[in-house]
Amino acid sequence: MVEIITIDGPASVGKSTLAKRISKYYKSPLLNSGRLYRAIALQIKDKKININDRKNIIKAAKLLTADDLNSKKLFSHEIDSIASKISVRKYLRDVLGIYQKKFPEKYASGKKFAIIEGRDIGTEIFPNAKYKIFLWADAKIRAKRRYEQIIKKGEKAQLKQIYSKIIARDYMDLNRIIAPLKPAANSVLLDTSYLDIEQAFGVIKNLLKR
Repeated sequence: MVEIITIDGPASVGKSTLAKRISKYYKSPLLNSGRLYRAIALQIKDKKININDRKNIIKAAKLLTADDLNSKKLFSHEIDSIASKISVRKYLRDVLGIYQKKFPEKYASGKKFAIIEGRDIGTEIFPNAKYKIFLWADAKIRAKRRYEQIIKKGEKAQLKQIYSKIIARDYMDLNRIIAPLKPAANSVLLDTSYLDIEQAFGVIKNLLKR
């Protein structure tokens, strides 16, 4: 039977990097739930769908493909903005929640684990998952990491601006009415403020060995 590993946490805490490391090591499929909302945001942009057009947004969500989730156009400030706005809508979260819940059965047959990463996976999507991890890190450290990532790509960035955006996103995620960001009652809390990826991965490996 496939065991579910949920990884939740705020923006720029290292969820995706850690989830990829776990996925590669255990040769298990990974779903980054944030890409679902970004993929819908991209369709809203490219197909000029009104951001309040519930019918066509639901239609787009039901027709998502693996190619949509792997598009190189998912990461931009415009897509960030659209995804942030639509991610709080219950009707869309319900439709994408179905996609997430079907993921292990569809893609993890014969595998030991299925890794699902996001912000409400352990609390809303897979509340009965055996392994639940909630990552956290100081906002200033997260901002610095994000800043260094952008600079490394050869792009321009302002540390203060990134920090302000992270604080704003944290506030929105923690205080939204629908599926607020919070650790599941039985999750493992892992503060990565002073841990690199290999140290954090080491903690997870020890957890999975138990």
